[in-house]
Amino acid sequence: MEIRLLLALALGIATMVVLVLRTRLDAFVALLIAALVTGFVAGSPALDTIKSMTTGFGNTLGSIGIVIGLGVGIGKILEVSGAADTLARTFVRALGRGREHWAMAGTGAIVSIPVFCDSGYVIMNPLARSIARRIKGRYVTLALALGCGMTITHHLVPPTPGPLGVAGILGADLGGLILVGFVFAVLLLPVVVLYAAWIGPKLESELTDGVRADVYGSVSVSASAGRTESTGSPGTSGSVANVEDTEGPVHKLGAVPDGEKEHSVPFVLAMLPLFVPLLLIVMNTVAAAIDRANQGVLSPDDEYTPAGYAAVLGFVGNPVVALVIGIVLAVYLLLPRWTPRAKVHHWLAEAAASAGLIILITGAGGALGQVLRDSGVGDALAEAIADVSMPGVLVPFLIASLVRLAQGSGTVAMITAASVTVPLVAGLGLSPLVAALACCAGSMVFSYFNDSYFWVVTRFTGLEGVAALRGWSGITTAVWLASLPLLLVASAVL
Repeated sequence: MEIRLLLALALGIATMVVLVLRTRLDAFVALLIAALVTGFVAGSPALDTIKSMTTGFGNTLGSIGIVIGLGVGIGKILEVSGAADTLARTFVRALGRGREHWAMAGTGAIVSIPVFCDSGYVIMNPLARSIARRIKGRYVTLALALGCGMTITHHLVPPTPGPLGVAGILGADLGGLILVGFVFAVLLLPVVVLYAAWIGPKLESELTDGVRADVYGSVSVSASAGRTESTGSPGTSGSVANVEDTEGPVHKLGAVPDGEKEHSVPFVLAMLPLFVPLLLIVMNTVAAAIDRANQGVLSPDDEYTPAGYAAVLGFVGNPVVALVIGIVLAVYLLLPRWTPRAKVHHWLAEAAASAGLIILITGAGGALGQVLRDSGVGDALAEAIADVSMPGVLVPFLIASLVRLAQGSGTVAMITAASVTVPLVAGLGLSPLVAALACCAGSMVFSYFNDSYFWVVTRFTGLEGVAALRGWSGITTAVWLASLPLLLVASAVL
């Protein structure tokens, strides 16, 4: 075991954490500097380190950069068209009274697959407030269930950028990650709901005065309609329609031409830009597995050429093609025909801008991973871990957890863990899919002050100080802990 190589890894990660926490540099630059430090300490020639960085950056973005950009574009159209709001309302109505927190958790999980947590929570929070006014309470429970439902799929299910980046770095099958990540999300949702139902009533009295007034105001019940109405609530007037409205949400997407109706998105149309790409990617994965078995190609390393239906699905189910189909569906099915072309271009440009930093961070993670491979640091770490009695799946899980605690971003944590883990996968006896799941699950731990999403959720929920930690930090840690036995099972069967 080469101590110098392990020191290179430790100093590389420490450099990244210190730069993010203590300087004005962001995660993209910090990852690149960490790669330089790692190569220098490991003793690699300077030009070789640069070559490794550019190779790793290019290889990573060559496989995943387009997909991230398209996924964020779909999310933007869902947001501005009101389709995300339609999904939320439909799920709430379907589950019925008394199970609103289940509806909010499920809604958050679905909406957060294409939409960033921060913006998704801002979009959906008025619905949680509307429900709380109607049932005269339980706002904290609803808000926490919504926020953590979003956290689960944001961390586990592509095409959210973090899991996409992890899949690209580790070479994990994207369709397989969608399937298993979705199974994990379904199994973890009860943890979200139960924790929110347990802690919510304890924290309801801790709401800040401003949020309490905005949510509840002066509540009265109409005897004739049996519906709750809110008066004197300046923060909620007109912000969202009653949860039992049968029509979809109405969104003003610019000036409406004479003779045109205000725009609302039916549930079926709202689902299509999400459902069709995911279905195509999953069908490609399943078809390829069946075709490989029929051809007798059982090892992933053996040469395989898809034939027949597998070749067709291999094209349309390729993530790039599937998401191109998804964004075309989003633009032409969700937006009214009178939406100006320039306006649509502006929204897509905004989506591209928001995706830019994530794409750069993902590429920088690939650069760090390539330096770790080429310098021999990965092999040295594998040797060190082999001497420790620890299940292999815990390695990426704990790396992601430590990076998340240090710098706050779940996306950066999982991409960093994937970059460090990629040289170790074979030595640890892990499949790339299990390693990807471990990176993603480990990054959910204890969201607190250094996480921007912590502030979004707690400010909108009206929790401060210890109450914020008990509510939001607690629920994210509960989900993180519950994912561990699922990972151990996955590592045994996948």
